[in-house]
Amino acid sequence: MRRLELLDLACGNSSLSRRFARESARVSAVDASAPVVRLARAREPKEPLGIRSLVGDARRLDRLESGGFDVVVSDTALRDIRDADRAVGEVGRGLRPSGRFVFSICHPCFDVRSRSAGEIEYRAFTTVVSRKVRRYREPYEEPASCKVGDGAFQESPGFPRPLSWYVTALGDAGLVVERFEAPAPRPERFDGRPQAPFVAEVPLHRVLGGRRLADGAGGRAVSGRGAPGRARRARDTARR
Repeated sequence: MRRLELLDLACGNSSLSRRFARESARVSAVDASAPVVRLARAREPKEPLGIRSLVGDARRLDRLESGGFDVVVSDTALRDIRDADRAVGEVGRGLRPSGRFVFSICHPCFDVRSRSAGEIEYRAFTTVVSRKVRRYREPYEEPASCKVGDGAFQESPGFPRPLSWYVTALGDAGLVVERFEAPAPRPERFDGRPQAPFVAEVPLHRVLGGRRLADGAGGRAVSGRGAPGRARRARDTARR
């Protein structure tokens, strides 16, 4: 990470930003929530790392220069962004040629509250862990809950989409997929947790990585803001 220009997209309280800054990356961090960005900025005086924290919509990053970043990262945020194809298009605009976009998502098959469920069956002295999934192919909106402390939960909209949606969005933004993983949790994540059998057997997260093509490579140039939607409309027009 040394001296790389890195953007943390939908950075939250900047935990990931600070990790990369400690590895000598030059970090810019963006989040749509002003209170969250204030929290991130408040951490900087206690451990100065030179992080530039900004309030901004991931779908319209006007304050950030085109082609200014070697790496863009985003941790489990794209599913929470309406019209996330526009955010991926902005990533394509912001990356330098051969720059990388690495992001994690909650698994759209196995970690969707209303459309997946875990089962434990006991058959002939054997425990079988499985996951039921329904209506996987259809993008939709559902409330997502997160714990905000003292047993309280807060709901915000989430937008589960099939894995193919992310691959298409990357391609339309001028990036080629070069990483597609289902990382296993660390062993300490299993300690005393009732969901441990499901997490051990079934991946609840995916990590995808894309690299921006050099301009003109592969016959596709980066088309900038809103690229996925515009590219699809152009293809539909050409077929008429």
